[in-house]
Amino acid sequence: MAWRRGKLSLILIAIEILFIVLFAIFVDYDKEANAKDPSNNNDTGTPTEKVQYYPMFQDVHVMIFVGFGFLMTFLKKYGFSSMGYNFLISAICIQWFMLIHGFFHLHDGKILIGQTSLITADFSAAAVLISFGAVLGKTSPLQLVIMCMLEIPIFAVNEWVAVNYLMPVDIGGSMIVHTFGAYFGLAVARVLYTDDIVSSRKEGSVYHSDLFAMIGSIFLWMFWPSFNAALATGDERTRAIINTYISLAACCVVTFAVSNASNKEKFDMVHIQNATLAGGVAIGTSADLMITPFGALIVGSGAAVLSVLGYRFLTPCMTKKIKVHDTCGVNNLHGMPGILAGIVGIIVTSQATETQYGKSLYQIFPAMAPVKNSTELAELQKTLSVDPGLGRTAAQQALFQLATLGMTLGMALVGGAITGFILKISIWDAPKSHDLFDDDNYWEVPEEEALPYIVEDKDESAQTVIENLYAKKSNLADSNNLDQSVGIVNMAMADTSTTSFTS
Repeated sequence: MAWRRGKLSLILIAIEILFIVLFAIFVDYDKEANAKDPSNNNDTGTPTEKVQYYPMFQDVHVMIFVGFGFLMTFLKKYGFSSMGYNFLISAICIQWFMLIHGFFHLHDGKILIGQTSLITADFSAAAVLISFGAVLGKTSPLQLVIMCMLEIPIFAVNEWVAVNYLMPVDIGGSMIVHTFGAYFGLAVARVLYTDDIVSSRKEGSVYHSDLFAMIGSIFLWMFWPSFNAALATGDERTRAIINTYISLAACCVVTFAVSNASNKEKFDMVHIQNATLAGGVAIGTSADLMITPFGALIVGSGAAVLSVLGYRFLTPCMTKKIKVHDTCGVNNLHGMPGILAGIVGIIVTSQATETQYGKSLYQIFPAMAPVKNSTELAELQKTLSVDPGLGRTAAQQALFQLATLGMTLGMALVGGAITGFILKISIWDAPKSHDLFDDDNYWEVPEEEALPYIVEDKDESAQTVIENLYAKKSNLADSNNLDQSVGIVNMAMADTSTTSFTS
């Protein structure tokens, strides 16, 4: 174990040294943070203008480190890893994405960091954390670090091609972030699949672990409007907040209804933890568009039905039929709702007109603005600040929305599969079967508090007690240490005056 931890430490230190060197050579402050910029010396901006993105950034930041972290603590023996690795890989992603993304947008050979850089870096971390959810409990920390380092460049390339050439509208990143992260992770999970994963008895939740996961769900649910509106401005930001808020509310109600109806009139905590958030994903692409409030309600409701039924029927089928073990069900929370978001975006975009949006149509859909040096552009610029566009029609823009969704799916699946094969190389210390879904091999875990077990019949045999322990899924039986279990049971059974003992 010492050499394994030493390898991880060396790689983490090497990565951070790489970041320090690259930041020293290439990274500088954007003009809004640079004291040498003349516009800052005049102090003309109001305090609100200077930090206009910070409140939204802080909300997104909470989602990444608290929301995603706690959401994945549902595994009964993997809580330290869920929270800890979430913390680690997010911190790596933030720095790595700033560099990779910055190399596509150099200014005089420099990467300039401003407020929006912080938000987009958190978005990249969200994509990797979604992928992490698909392989939760099935990878070593070293594998996760390598996955993070490989996924960020692929994510950045996909985003760069989309934003600069396809020019879709995707304000909440439902296609570029959620869909990409989900199917990248599922492709990795497919390559790493083994029969030991399905047969492991350590996967699953207990009462308190599901309660902790609900903390993450509530944080994500509350802050999701900020996620979808973070990069929007003006009336677009207000619209994104309202549409997301309404979609999430509808999604919550319908999730409870469908969960209860599909599960023998009992609520399934897996559905409540996850499917209630699907409305935030499904509305993300069209959140800042004129989808109307009732349209947002429909999207949120549809996302709930899709997500709950996905957890109920599709996830087991994927594991059994195509050997894709999706620990967190990211296909149901991020993948399918992300595709739904893309479809909704295509439909809404195809109907976009000046009648509906006014002249702001060309700010919301920049590619639909008139081309450079055209009479239409000159007339438009008399009343509105707008850059030259490509002169696309609404139908053409809708086709580019579809192309973005298709490209993202392709990049995610191919990139994830390649990454999965790289992670299978033995030097990355893949966990053994007994280490799956278990913190003990990678963390200093305090001894678990003993749980009482009541012997209902003093005369029952030790074997019967062992079987009862397994049936009740106690911590002792779940340790898979049968010899220790039998020894303790035999000692306890030897004292016939004792009707209860500690496992």
